[in-house]
Amino acid sequence: MQIARILAYRVELPLHEVTYKWSGGKSISVFDSTIVAVETDTGLVGYGEVCPLGPFYLPAYAEGVRAGLRELGPHLLGEDPRELGKLNRRMDAALKGHPYVKSGIDIACWDILGQACGLPVCVLLGGRYGEDYPLYRAISQEPAEVMAQRVAELRAEGYTRFQLKVGGNPDEDIARIHAVAQVLQTGDRLIADANTGWTQHEAMRVVRGVRDVDVYIEQPCLTYEECLSVRRHCDHPFVLDENIDGLDVLLRAKADLAMDVVNLKISKLGGLTKIKQARDLCISMGIAMTLEDSWGGDIATAAIAHLAHSTPPEFLFTSTDFNSYVTVSTAAGAPQREHGRLAASTAPGLGIRPHMHILGKPVVEISR
Repeated sequence: MQIARILAYRVELPLHEVTYKWSGGKSISVFDSTIVAVETDTGLVGYGEVCPLGPFYLPAYAEGVRAGLRELGPHLLGEDPRELGKLNRRMDAALKGHPYVKSGIDIACWDILGQACGLPVCVLLGGRYGEDYPLYRAISQEPAEVMAQRVAELRAEGYTRFQLKVGGNPDEDIARIHAVAQVLQTGDRLIADANTGWTQHEAMRVVRGVRDVDVYIEQPCLTYEECLSVRRHCDHPFVLDENIDGLDVLLRAKADLAMDVVNLKISKLGGLTKIKQARDLCISMGIAMTLEDSWGGDIATAAIAHLAHSTPPEFLFTSTDFNSYVTVSTAAGAPQREHGRLAASTAPGLGIRPHMHILGKPVVEISR
């Protein structure tokens, strides 16, 4: 089996809640997503998706995905998409860095491998644990009372994990955390995610201001060193996200006891092959994980679901379902939330069938 053609489609994904806001005044209302199709000479086609959270979140941007595919794609024609280790070595040799560019291709090749084997991707990633798994809901940054009301509404829908977007004015963030904590019940988990938005002294003010609240503190500051300092001066369980972009920093963070939970994103690490390495390393080191991506629709959600569902429950802190946030469906067969929980498809591969009328014409085409 050989890769015969690579296509990329551009799809806009508007939000149900109109605007998503997080630290530093950042916001977005329509996501620019790239859906990658890898076609083989046997007729099997696999799909992946890459959707950066705007160009101001991580070193990734939507048009960069497509530009990178034009550069990388020709080097992959003729490769066997089922040989994922070999394929990833080929991608890394042909294009240094830019892991998010490679992610969509890697996901699509896992989809092909699953179809070729007649197995869902979660089985290939290690096995399916249980019937479903818990989701978190991200709460867009708003006044304290608005965020508390939103959490109360989501609790009624079955969610028990809530990620508050903070990282703004410390006094307002302290009020947000306290207000939301008032509407939670025993067993709920609250994460205050600053997305690097606080300076070190602001982060210290917040953690002291919420000392009596059962809350996880996620990525308070921009640098690893700043986050480590805050970690060493607070009693709250700690989550690292933006700083964790490879196995080297993951090992460093473990050695430094820098976090209790780590947030791993598929496209930030370069696809399912690379994130599986990081996930399995975390399991061996006893570190719980939030498993997700930067954003996306049905296909990204399907990939996340297979990764999360193949993770031992005691190490799966939580995950998310991005397709429930957006108004456009790009594929049939994608997992759908039920009472704050999600399950990966049992069909071969990712188990999705793209809506080609939504995808439209490809914006990138690479073939011999």
